[in-house]
Amino acid sequence: MPIDFNQHVIDEFRANAGRVGGPFEGGRLLLLTTTGARTGARHTTPLGYLPDGGERVIVIASAAGAPRHPAWYHNLVANPRVTIEDGTFTYEADAVVLAGAERDEIFARAVEADPGWAEYQAKTTRTLPVVALKAIDGGSPEGRPGDALKAVHAAFRRELELVRKEIADSGPGLGAQLRINCLTLCQGLEHHHAMEDGGMFPHFERAVPELAPAMARLREEHRTVKRLLDELSALLAAERPDREVLLAEVERLTAALEAHLDYEEEQLIPLLNG
Repeated sequence: MPIDFNQHVIDEFRANAGRVGGPFEGGRLLLLTTTGARTGARHTTPLGYLPDGGERVIVIASAAGAPRHPAWYHNLVANPRVTIEDGTFTYEADAVVLAGAERDEIFARAVEADPGWAEYQAKTTRTLPVVALKAIDGGSPEGRPGDALKAVHAAFRRELELVRKEIADSGPGLGAQLRINCLTLCQGLEHHHAMEDGGMFPHFERAVPELAPAMARLREEHRTVKRLLDELSALLAAERPDREVLLAEVERLTAALEAHLDYEEEQLIPLLNG
């Protein structure tokens, strides 16, 4: 992509917490900053990515099927330490070029989710590299603590919106990548709630005793969301989950989570920002 187009996307991404229009609208996008293999200069590129569970995401060096690998790929081969911006967090990661069966399995997942990857591969004689970006620190949102919490919530809302659309648009079967998208969301929510239960909530209970009823309600809502996440995970483990049943479970989760996030923001953001 032309440099000026890339810069427009980068500016829009940073101004809108990761949301952009144009060809990336409605998709998963990150900003990858690499160190130049020859110059040592820092270069930022917008890229679509695939969730991969845990602490890593996947990018593919397609260059839209061009005959040569993109510059960002050469950079990270020479300097694997990269910086990722996902619209909420900015963090350091190590890039690993996948090979063999692992590369082929993940590329097949990508093609199943979006046949455009196969079209790019068909345009070139090179094998499109598949790269795992493994986080080495969690990063943190910028701004006041309450604004940071709201940004994290917005990221969960957006990912849930994407997953709901992907399930609604899927065929009778459930693709491997879509399963991973769902499970990655489940893992992220469980981790976030565990951090709140173990840290932020006890702090507020000590500092503001009159918040005890609100903290009790939030903890109970965490248990409700956990139950819904467990039920969703069980459905995803089935060989051929029913799409309509799965979508209904995601809708139940969405309703419960939206109500929980709204209440938590109402109760905690004024205190966190105060």
